[in-house]
Amino acid sequence: MTARLSLYRKAEQELYKLDRSVKAQFYDFCHNFRNNPDLPGLRKKKLKGDSRIWSARVNQDYRALLTPTGVDADGAESWLVIAVRHRKDVYEELQVAVNRVTGEIEFVDLAVVGDSALRRVGITLTPAEPEEQAPKPETVPEPELAAPALLAAYDAGQLRGLGVAEQLIGLALTVTTSAELDQLVESAPLLSKDILYGLAAGMDIDEVRREITAPVELDQQPDPDDFATALSRTKVTTVDDAVRAVIEEGDFRAWKVFLHPTQERIVHRHYNGPARVSGGPGTGKTIVALHRVKHLAEQLPPGHSKPILLTTFTKNLTTDLRLRLASLVEPHLLARVDIAHIDQLAARVLGENTAPGRGKQRVYDHVALNEMRQLLAELDDRRWEPEFLLEEWEQVILGQSVPTRSEYFKARRAGRGRALTRPERNHIWKLIEQFTARLDKLGVETWGQAAERAARFEIERAAKIRARREYKEEIGGKDLIHRDDSSGMRYLGYRYRHIVVDEAQDLRPAHWKMLRAMADPDQPNDMFVAGDTHQRIYDHQVALGALGINIRGRASRLTLSYRTTKEILAEALRVVDPKSKNEKVTYDDLDDGTDTLAGYRSVLHGPKPDFQRYDTWDDELVGLATTLSTWREELSTDDKGASLDPSGRIAVCVADRDMVSQTMYYLATKAGITCAELTKDGPKGDGEVHVGTMHRFKGLEYQRLAIVGASDGIIPRTSVIERYRTEDPPRYEREQRKARSLLFVATTRARDALNISWHDKPSPYLPI
Repeated sequence: MTARLSLYRKAEQELYKLDRSVKAQFYDFCHNFRNNPDLPGLRKKKLKGDSRIWSARVNQDYRALLTPTGVDADGAESWLVIAVRHRKDVYEELQVAVNRVTGEIEFVDLAVVGDSALRRVGITLTPAEPEEQAPKPETVPEPELAAPALLAAYDAGQLRGLGVAEQLIGLALTVTTSAELDQLVESAPLLSKDILYGLAAGMDIDEVRREITAPVELDQQPDPDDFATALSRTKVTTVDDAVRAVIEEGDFRAWKVFLHPTQERIVHRHYNGPARVSGGPGTGKTIVALHRVKHLAEQLPPGHSKPILLTTFTKNLTTDLRLRLASLVEPHLLARVDIAHIDQLAARVLGENTAPGRGKQRVYDHVALNEMRQLLAELDDRRWEPEFLLEEWEQVILGQSVPTRSEYFKARRAGRGRALTRPERNHIWKLIEQFTARLDKLGVETWGQAAERAARFEIERAAKIRARREYKEEIGGKDLIHRDDSSGMRYLGYRYRHIVVDEAQDLRPAHWKMLRAMADPDQPNDMFVAGDTHQRIYDHQVALGALGINIRGRASRLTLSYRTTKEILAEALRVVDPKSKNEKVTYDDLDDGTDTLAGYRSVLHGPKPDFQRYDTWDDELVGLATTLSTWREELSTDDKGASLDPSGRIAVCVADRDMVSQTMYYLATKAGITCAELTKDGPKGDGEVHVGTMHRFKGLEYQRLAIVGASDGIIPRTSVIERYRTEDPPRYEREQRKARSLLFVATTRARDALNISWHDKPSPYLPI
């Protein structure tokens, strides 16, 4: 008989503190246990105090404490390792239970509690393997002076209702000092620890319930005997052969962002210049980027500066990176990393180079687009679409810092569509001049303008650094100090030694120019770029080589998805690589080459995506409500009726903001399904189903996802791209590619189940 083995988070912390030899023996124990949990050499036996806890031998001195959690569909037993202890620290009074509030498995070890507290409630611990020694004479403990209990204002019922573990309630009501409380909660379940510390700190019952208990409380009380369901709610790590090196090395925290060998090689490689890692959704590009930051930070000489930059495109993604990096590196290393989103970085540069009160208000592109439309209307100029002019300005003029009309005549326009004649460029330049004058009069600038100005400041700064170096080499440093004093350059240097960029495909050309100027191009490991152009959802075309970032020969590709099932992945790939329709869609590699998802695969299995057609949008909303209600019911209870919380595990993805509003209104008023809208700052509201546009799903993951309104004319918007079909075929292809990428990003946000629907005719991108 085989077994599946998982590791409780407290056991992970205990293993981290053990000797390396014990960790290696624990791995051997896991291997033997998974192959045959009844192997005689394991000496598996139940504890007398709690029949659900078993002890098994790791080596002569150490024992693994385990609890069975059920049998899977293949007949394999599932076990959870809840602790790894020296045999003298294993007591019969150890207990494991399902928390009545969270439904998670909780392990309580009273061995860490002080003797005085145990005596007060009449608990005597019994060793599971008593040492053979001469009996000690009985002693009568001296009576303890009565002292007021620290939590005297509360009773057992209140603590029980808040979610304190049953085994700790009596003890918690008898502790008299903060030191005793610290000892009590040292190995307590996290919820119990938070509750007891909150009450001891002066929070009242209602505050504790609202701020600590309510956010994790299930709608219905869980079945205390259903360990299989409890395990699904509990944070555990699956023990398998892939993590042997981690166990032997002792860094159990790395399991949360575990690197497979392919990823590890990329992370630890020495690069003589900029490097890039690509791969489809869920392949671990962000994990690799974070571990790359960790690796670089560990190589830094002692100091207090921040020579490493970690950046990405949006604010919410930056917040996520900061939290994940904090769980991966030690605080003193985290303090050496500057974590900022790219526009925040540009704003910082501008703040350093702009006099107080002279700055401009920055506006998003839709504001600038409205101003461009108004300008063309006032001029009655219908020769160019406002979207085209704004993109030409952003990508060519700002992207290449084109300063004059004559330079614009010579500017490179790769990927911008049909070629422009000299008279056409002249006309466009005049319109752009009027447009920028209009923005200047309003006292505003776009984020693209801000990025371009910041890039110019950084390029000027880098030129001064190079000039200083050349001068030093020329004169041998004889009068360098005097020259630096007179020019204010004494402390001038590159801002960063290493720059790591996540979601690189969405940065503007000006962003790349700014970043290139922030790190020394003559030093190794200067830039590390993670991205996937198949997921480019903003029209920011770049060729890194043309911007001074040469990644050729230093590019790697990840192919194994850890998020999406094989069944979902197969359909998603047909969105961006529609071989069955004899179409050829190509994606760049952030340079002048092409990228591919060849070999992209998943080891996960699940149901095939559902494709559903409806006659009208109203019919589609009715069908959506039915699907969501079914999902909600399936995720709300298990086979035995125990309650689960489906909130935040189901999402609906639509094409635009109008459809977001219509969908949320219908679900709330007609179907009784509460919704939370996805915004740039995350979900707005506490609704159980998240609803947002495809752009908002970047970087997110949901257990079940419905994509609605995937109709021809909506994905893509026919009114937007059809005018380019004949007059500008290259741009037509680019708009098609961007729309495909949006749908690809959306479909790969689903982890277990995906439902795609449309009304009338389906989107031409759907793999049907």
